[in-house]
Amino acid sequence: MIWMWLTFSLLLLMAAWLLMIPLRRAALVEKRQRVLEEGDDAAAQNVAVYRRREASLEAALERGDIDQERFDEDLKELQRALLDDTVHLRRSPLKSSTAGRVVVPLVIVLVVAASLGWYSHEGAEGDLALHQAIKSVREDPQRTPQQLMTTLEQQARQQPDNPNVWRTLYPLYRDGGQLDKAEQALDRLIVLEGRKAWWLAEKAQITYFANQRQLTPEVQALVDETLAMDPNEPTLMGLLGVDAFEEQQYQQAIDYWRRALAADIPPVIANAMQEGIRVATQRLDSANGTAAVSGNRVTVRLSLAEGLADRLPQDASIFVVARDSAGQLPPLAIQQLRPDQLPATVVLSEANAMSPAATLKDAAEVRLVARVSASGQAQAQPGDLMGERKGVAVSASDQDPVALIIDQVVE
Repeated sequence: MIWMWLTFSLLLLMAAWLLMIPLRRAALVEKRQRVLEEGDDAAAQNVAVYRRREASLEAALERGDIDQERFDEDLKELQRALLDDTVHLRRSPLKSSTAGRVVVPLVIVLVVAASLGWYSHEGAEGDLALHQAIKSVREDPQRTPQQLMTTLEQQARQQPDNPNVWRTLYPLYRDGGQLDKAEQALDRLIVLEGRKAWWLAEKAQITYFANQRQLTPEVQALVDETLAMDPNEPTLMGLLGVDAFEEQQYQQAIDYWRRALAADIPPVIANAMQEGIRVATQRLDSANGTAAVSGNRVTVRLSLAEGLADRLPQDASIFVVARDSAGQLPPLAIQQLRPDQLPATVVLSEANAMSPAATLKDAAEVRLVARVSASGQAQAQPGDLMGERKGVAVSASDQDPVALIIDQVVE
């Protein structure tokens, strides 16, 4: 910060030095002008010309070339011309070289005051302080994400009307899962910068995920307002695509994501949307019965143990799920059957993913789980029937079915 003010002061000193040039040169300019005026003989030359022309007129009158009336008219014209030339040669007296000495310092003071006033209103002193605060944290070898967030929160208290502070804080809150604070940062940005389409779309997205992926009336109002401003706002298109995918409206999800991809969005988000389009397309084709199974898949031969046949409700739902072996991801693939379809051969493929972020695409082996749910709920309940098989290889080519037997009762 000190270097900025030193530079600012140096520039003002240079401006003052330039403004002082007329004062420093005033005495020399006055002396030269006085010498020039004293040596100016233009008036004498004009009088000499007048005398010659007057003598010429008198000689012409004596010779009879002109009469007295013509002589009088030409002489008056000659006198009038001499008078005009004499008037034009008159000069106002030279002012002293000390005249105006007060004006120049006054102008310098006004220039300095105007510069400081302009900078206080239009300058970026707050942004410079923000930059230096962030730089000091990043240069700390023992820095932590929380340290950066604390520093930025301090800046927010010191300059609450600087939108760049909130613009920097918002993604930290969002990516850190602090959705309440992220929403507060967005509210502050909307107050400072107005109800811009991109901020409204970000708030709609934050509120949507904070409400367990539900299009609440508040979210819907933000969606409608954003669409009225920008029908193709990419953040909003991504949100609507996710919601459509959750509702199994795959064609609508594809359309939303394609509209988002037409804009300039970060590569990571673009890749996720392209993967979502691929999965949605596979699911759409599978639902229409037009898709050939492609990509990584597992073929399962599902059956029910003989001793459990009398415990199988005919209105139950059967879920066949492929999970990652470590159990750290959502289900990679899932299909639902009816009891009257057993025994059945089921193909779990990339098209059966629950989320574009978790599929069989990168899996080498999976854990297969089959569960009979009397309640129809995805979560296991006591009394449900199930079967499990671990270490099942995933392949991109056709393979022999893997036997999976429902032979357990959930306690």
